[in-house]
Amino acid sequence: MGNATKFAMIAGALVLVAAGGWYGGRVAVEHVVHDYILDHPEILPQAMENLQKRQASQALAGVRQNVETPFPGAVLGNPAGKVTLVEFTDFACGYCRQSLGDVAGLIAKNPDLRIVIRELPIISPHSPEAAKMALAAAEQGKYPQFHDAMFAAGQVDKPTIEAVAQKIGLDMDRARRIAASPTVEAELARNLEIAQRLGFSGTPSWIAGERLIAGAVGIDQLSEAVTAARGK
Repeated sequence: MGNATKFAMIAGALVLVAAGGWYGGRVAVEHVVHDYILDHPEILPQAMENLQKRQASQALAGVRQNVETPFPGAVLGNPAGKVTLVEFTDFACGYCRQSLGDVAGLIAKNPDLRIVIRELPIISPHSPEAAKMALAAAEQGKYPQFHDAMFAAGQVDKPTIEAVAQKIGLDMDRARRIAASPTVEAELARNLEIAQRLGFSGTPSWIAGERLIAGAVGIDQLSEAVTAARGK
């Protein structure tokens, strides 16, 4: 039986079922679809990709504007870029550190790319302190410097956080005040809520256009997602 014939059978069966004119029509449709999939298993990856895109689009509905709007200053790459990649990250996350080269590569290859960083401090007892100081650095216009230096430090504890903040030249009194502010607390709570809503349970996690990506997936997959987002 050819593809056209099978599609015609499926379409005809669906019409009859919808019209209520064929007893057992649903069973017949299921058999035809079942046989077609067995004969053409190559359609399954495409079907799965389409399903994932649909689920991602539904999950992002209602939160996209919030998730793509950064805490002021918490951006890497081009702050005015027309293409947005969102990263949920934790300074205690080894996979986030592993992805630093991928992020730098993306920025180098995409001058129109804006990377919105959402601090998700869930790994270490000191992760929240580092995240708060990072947002305090963002408030002083020094988020990229703190981001890079904090990951380069290799550990997350109070002395290291303070040392990194001083190294990049933060006004420490102001930074401590901002880090302890309700605004920063609310940002971290919002990030956790959004991550849970999107089904992210770890870091790094990424959003590009309609794609939700979990893990240190490498620059090739991230580049593909950024290119697709640009096409949208």
